[in-house]
Amino acid sequence: MKHTSPLKQQLEDAIVSGEFAPGAHLDELGLAERYGVSRTPIREALAQLGAEGLVEIRPRRGAFVSTPSPQRLVEMFETMAELEAACGRLAARRLTAQDENAIADAHHACIGAAHAEDTETYYAVNRTFHEAIYRASRNSFLAEQAHALHKRLSPYRRIQLRARHRLSRSLAEHEGVLEALRAGDADLTASRLRSHILVQGERFSDMLLALGSV
Repeated sequence: MKHTSPLKQQLEDAIVSGEFAPGAHLDELGLAERYGVSRTPIREALAQLGAEGLVEIRPRRGAFVSTPSPQRLVEMFETMAELEAACGRLAARRLTAQDENAIADAHHACIGAAHAEDTETYYAVNRTFHEAIYRASRNSFLAEQAHALHKRLSPYRRIQLRARHRLSRSLAEHEGVLEALRAGDADLTASRLRSHILVQGERFSDMLLALGSV
């Protein structure tokens, strides 16, 4: 297993959490002062994040949080939708009582955050909901791929939740996914998860407008 340095993990967490927004300049000197290290380990950590796609290294300009083109974002969300659908399909076939409880607990946490209109808390427990489905698939390789792409799309999934009425709609979609999982309906679970993730039409426009206001 590849070793992840604490510094690289800290930078990754800051990007995934939205502390550094898409397009933000990651100044080596400022980061070195922030984390109490020299610029060399900062440069190395940024290079690793660049290899993973979270950071874009621009010659003579430095490092920036990646900002995929609109077309690229659509392609990434399409891929994420298919990965989630695959996880859901397997989870519906292999669901254990422990898996069901974990998914249901995360859904209940989402309900509380949505009612409080707390988008940041909702995002965190929403991630728990999806990761519980990944685990329930009982396919560790598939779960790893879904988790990796989920991480890359984290800044945009968070921004998407800021669109009007998105929290309530997301919650209703979760309810439908949980219902299909409990019924053991693999095709319906996959279909509902695919629709839940796929960004298209007005939803994509809303996300781009929200991104422009960051």
